[in-house]
Amino acid sequence: MATTEHPPSRLRGWMLQGLSDMGKRGGLTGPHAEPEPPHQGQRWWRVMCLTGVDYFSTLGYQPGIAALAAGLLSPLATIVLVVVTLAGALPVYRRVAQESPHGQGSIAMLERLLSFWKGKLFVLTLLGFAATDFLITITLSAADASTHLVENPHLTGTLGGHQMIITLILVALLGAVFLKGFLEAMGVAVALVGIYLALNLVVVITGLWHVLTAEHVVTDWTNALTVQHGNVFVMIGVALIVFPKLALGLSGFETGVAVMPHVQGEEGDTEERPAGRIRDTKKLLTTAAVIMSCFLITTSFITTLLIPAAEFKPGGQANGRALAFLAHEYLGNAFGTVYDVSTIAILWFAGASAMAGLLNLMPRYLPRYGMAPHWARAVRPMVIVFILIAFLVTWLFDANVDKQGGAYATGVLVLISSAAIAVTIAARKAGQRGWTIGFGVISAVFLYTTVANVIERPDGVKIGACFIAGIMLVSLLSRLARSFELRVTSVAMDPMAERFVRDMASRKIRFIANEPDNRDRAEYRDKIEQIRTDNDMPEQEDFVFVEVTVADPSEFETCLTVRGEVLHNRYRVLTVESSSIPNALAALLLHVRDLTGRTPHIFFEWTEGNPFANFLRFFLFGQGEVAPVTREVLREAEPDRARRPRVHTG
Repeated sequence: MATTEHPPSRLRGWMLQGLSDMGKRGGLTGPHAEPEPPHQGQRWWRVMCLTGVDYFSTLGYQPGIAALAAGLLSPLATIVLVVVTLAGALPVYRRVAQESPHGQGSIAMLERLLSFWKGKLFVLTLLGFAATDFLITITLSAADASTHLVENPHLTGTLGGHQMIITLILVALLGAVFLKGFLEAMGVAVALVGIYLALNLVVVITGLWHVLTAEHVVTDWTNALTVQHGNVFVMIGVALIVFPKLALGLSGFETGVAVMPHVQGEEGDTEERPAGRIRDTKKLLTTAAVIMSCFLITTSFITTLLIPAAEFKPGGQANGRALAFLAHEYLGNAFGTVYDVSTIAILWFAGASAMAGLLNLMPRYLPRYGMAPHWARAVRPMVIVFILIAFLVTWLFDANVDKQGGAYATGVLVLISSAAIAVTIAARKAGQRGWTIGFGVISAVFLYTTVANVIERPDGVKIGACFIAGIMLVSLLSRLARSFELRVTSVAMDPMAERFVRDMASRKIRFIANEPDNRDRAEYRDKIEQIRTDNDMPEQEDFVFVEVTVADPSEFETCLTVRGEVLHNRYRVLTVESSSIPNALAALLLHVRDLTGRTPHIFFEWTEGNPFANFLRFFLFGQGEVAPVTREVLREAEPDRARRPRVHTG
């Protein structure tokens, strides 16, 4: 008799909406189905706005950070940043979009280079830096939005001293958007980006007009540069040295690839080769990079020339809000307030693209590795987890923009460096010598930038290490907790294997689990004799051997292909490749039961050695204490004892 399933509660159903196997009978056993596709996609320029709420919103704080880092050399250092953006990051991520069109990014490209646990640990490390990048995007942007709100001349008296509470409220509101659903947010992103860029264009034109009409401003700047740095070559050298401090301006590329599944593409696109999506994503990346580069150069120029250096420092009126300072100074408090509202809105919503990146990236890896619970495939539980972490980060950093800059830059640079290395390897494998050299040079530039940033601001890598340690710990604990979960996605049998099962269906179905050694006649004869002796069975009983070969024990989910063969003209053997012997045997037994309607039996011999050591062998290498683990997997997969396959051990 089948077990009775209670329908999920309304809250549970709402929380886990999007899991395609929820509440369905007859599907895969266990949490193996992928989430339903969220929508059919959007035009590339609309998705660019989704990415742009992160990328373009950095204008809210990038000019101020550049002025603090480079001083009078801010425009020159920003030009270096733009060159690296257009000649380095853009070609790299255009290639990443081509190589990984489903949003996995460079992590998927590098994952293919390493196997077994080395590959999994490497990916978890990169996911730690990705989490650093995306989560700090959420908290840093919300903190800067609250800074603009608190320092508005009309509101500073009322909201002063409440920046922490305001930041937490903004983060919570962002989470509420995702709990409700994200499809409608695309239109919000388009409106916010359009208004914000238009207002910034007004500020830039006004700033350039004041620079051009007040000739002494340029003269004073050039004279100060000459006094401080001597000649042009020294200036360029210093600009190259301080450039890594401006790495925040490179954010947005990883997000652009992460949200790639939202790009509509064209009718002829297939999942295997979505050519239209790849082409339009390249348009997205290029357009965003060109727009941002123009704004970075012009804003760094006008803020450096028009704002006194003291105002950029902590406590100054331009700290974290240089363009807002100019908007109030030259266009009046009314326009400045409109600019503040627009900046606050886009900085708050900048977390939306980061959240979209997290929700697209994490469920692609952690559940597949068995390193996250089943519900990690659903959007809403993950939103709650990420928002709670964002609360903690905001509290730890006291909602301060400057304190979070190092961690943000480290996350951004590590991901871009890994992407550059990935495309270099891809170009080398494709035999493209020119691209290999070019991407190799770009990789060297980004590696230098990353190392320089870590040396300058080691707190960034420390925070990244905390995220990595957290992901590693949670992942390993989750995998340990799910050790006895049936994680076989499907079972397919070749004609010979099906014939063996049909032949046994008319009598008792008896399997012998065998660890293959020489596979000679004596091995199978002795094994049958041992099983009969241990279980006191008559000689007329016949058996089919099952032999499982462990392929990659670090994989969690796997598909089984069962092949049948007759050895030595007498012994019937089913062979299987899997990541775990007990899981493969349990899945095969359940499949045979469902196929024949009869309860199969399987016979083992006890494994010699320490039980704890054998369990560790099972956890890490997919083998070890096979008999009791197989029985435990069956017990969890089939609660009804009457329908559960029988396990015998002698």
